[in-house]
Amino acid sequence: MKHYYISILRKLTFLKILNYLQLLFGFHYSRLINKPKQFALPFSISIEPTTSCNLRCPQCPSGLREFTRPTGMLQPAFFEKSILQLKKHLHSLTFYFQGEPYLNPEFLKMVRFANDQKIFTVTSTNAHYLNEKNCIDTINSGLDKLIISVDGITQEVYEQYRIGGSIDKVIEGTREILKQKKKLNSRSPHVVWQFVVFKPNEHQVDAVKKLGRELGVDEIKIKTAQIYDFENGSDLIPVTEKYSRYKKNSSGKYEIKSELLNQCWRMWQGCVITWDGKIVPCCFDKDATFRLGDLNTEHFKKIWFSAEYNQFRNSILKGRDKVDICNNCTEGTKVWA
Repeated sequence: MKHYYISILRKLTFLKILNYLQLLFGFHYSRLINKPKQFALPFSISIEPTTSCNLRCPQCPSGLREFTRPTGMLQPAFFEKSILQLKKHLHSLTFYFQGEPYLNPEFLKMVRFANDQKIFTVTSTNAHYLNEKNCIDTINSGLDKLIISVDGITQEVYEQYRIGGSIDKVIEGTREILKQKKKLNSRSPHVVWQFVVFKPNEHQVDAVKKLGRELGVDEIKIKTAQIYDFENGSDLIPVTEKYSRYKKNSSGKYEIKSELLNQCWRMWQGCVITWDGKIVPCCFDKDATFRLGDLNTEHFKKIWFSAEYNQFRNSILKGRDKVDICNNCTEGTKVWA
């Protein structure tokens, strides 16, 4: 864990720190005057390697094959052009939005390019493609953090949500990346087992922690699940209150437990770039409904400081509950330091 934090610090520069402080000032100043002011470029962004996926998870647009936007693969030339516009200010880059990143054959080449630009890199995978070659290539790419979705430790439980998947492949892939890290004497990537808690798997929380420790992963993260159409309840909502984002109200309907404040740090510090170059405000806009710009035709800086982007930030400050992608969000509610 110590090396992980050191790797985060190593990707910082004076300009990136200054940029972050300007973002922080802009966020708090905007809240104070109730009007959006943006003074800096993003500190972190997400980019989508692909919308394709090998699984059919029922709460995921990729799994459901329900996108209204096109399916495709991020191309290296476009990726490199986009990153070069941001690299001086950008600290971290998450190679994930929808889909399985390893399905893009150029994925790890793009990770290597970002790493060469001194950007902290993260991805999330279902681990079905973590064979020996991909694990070696992942380590050699310089990827800083690898999140592996587990969601069950027996096939019977795992496949209730990860439809079409194999828990044996997840465990084998985990073993392989840890084996190759040791073999190549590499401390990266930082391997995280992420367990999203649903009703069918909540009884395995302690067991997944135990197995993760036995395998030797660097971190085990227990995460609450986002449920579509949660108001009338769902068979996926956990019974254990601390593992659920939702609670029953006096009318018997379900609602988000956290208060939906008229603010969101994400709107100031980062954004999402789809595989085909559309800029969307955050990862909750899974179908890219709020397209705030197109990197195929505009420079990032022009989009980021545009009247259209500020109008969206303004809608968050004035009435976040009226922005539909925010109504199932538990992020961005805290007042950051």
